[in-house]
Amino acid sequence: MTTPTRVLVLNSGSSSVKYQLLDMNDDSRLAQGLVERIGEETSRLVHTPLQGGGGQKREKNGPIADHAAALKAVAEELAADGLGLDSPELAAIGHRVVHGGLRFTQPTVIDDEVLAEIERLVPVAPLHNPANLTGIRTAMALRPDLPQVAVFDTAFHTTMPESAARYAIDVETADAHRIRRYGFHGTSHAYVSRETARLLGKEPEEVNVIVLHLGNGASASAVRGGRCVDTSMGLTPLEGLVMGTRSGDIDPAVTFHLKRVAGMSEDEIDVLLNKKSGLVGLCGDNDMREIRRRIDEGDERAALAFDIYVHRLKKYIGAYYAVLGRVDAVAFTAGVGENAAPVREAAIAGLEELGLAVDADLNAVRSDEARIISPVYARVAVAVVPTDEELEIARQSYALVLDEASSNE
Repeated sequence: MTTPTRVLVLNSGSSSVKYQLLDMNDDSRLAQGLVERIGEETSRLVHTPLQGGGGQKREKNGPIADHAAALKAVAEELAADGLGLDSPELAAIGHRVVHGGLRFTQPTVIDDEVLAEIERLVPVAPLHNPANLTGIRTAMALRPDLPQVAVFDTAFHTTMPESAARYAIDVETADAHRIRRYGFHGTSHAYVSRETARLLGKEPEEVNVIVLHLGNGASASAVRGGRCVDTSMGLTPLEGLVMGTRSGDIDPAVTFHLKRVAGMSEDEIDVLLNKKSGLVGLCGDNDMREIRRRIDEGDERAALAFDIYVHRLKKYIGAYYAVLGRVDAVAFTAGVGENAAPVREAAIAGLEELGLAVDADLNAVRSDEARIISPVYARVAVAVVPTDEELEIARQSYALVLDEASSNE
């Protein structure tokens, strides 16, 4: 009997489902798509078959009531390409789960106990874990016989030492309420740190890397020998770098001040810091392309927002250089990190004494390939490494399923 090699990766948000079907024989993508605005009259499904070198994108518009209806619609699109969920070639469904707490340090086959623990973590990930759970339960109902694997955003960061993971607050209070630094974007940081080592011609265990995941959400990590030793996000994805709509690091007393002096409620402060801060709060835009356009036209607010964004980046590069002691590479990834050459140039500028530099010509090149953009004389490599969280989830899910199958023989 032929061993099934396909993995369907699901990333379920509160009103969306992103998906990719991959063949782990060669890591190739067979199909990908997105269902968005679930629960609205204006729901939209975009499906692209990729088998055999690519296919014609298909789009459907109209109400999709809930995640169950969304996944059924996805199953129909896959079936139309001969890739249905009933295929014997499907080995597993891999789910992105944002928060795994301290318990889940590895990809995990989902059962009732795992579901209960993910649900128990909802208070520390109220925007993400409920949606992840909905996607998991829907997929389990569609294919109850198939292994469902949870891959956790927090897992890669569970190797942080206590000195990096703990906040300096009363220990009993922290432990009672699970208050500590968990970190996020872990699948991206894991993938990019390994790919950076490969780019340098070394094993991950030989390399120290600072990874800068710069998208609308943004985070940094210090990775020593393939293991995370520090990361910028904390109890929630709010801490750390300046982001598209999130403030990043801020004096906690600002929240007390806003409540006492401005009369704002907890919910209003939450919305302010998570949705009305960061770049959009500073200049009204969270698209780096638009910000750069405005800077070129002499817009001072856009210029200040860019400078604040870069200043925070530099601080984290310097801090993580100190944490690691020796740095072999700084890797930029995600939407801004991969595409915004001015951000990369500005973040590295002035760090020559640390062995860092960017070659202007190499930095200007647009490419989907991992590449080094530092000059040959630079002591520390600066790299652009496109992230691939779906592939990372598929690889981890498939490896776990194979391991479970071999242990049961």
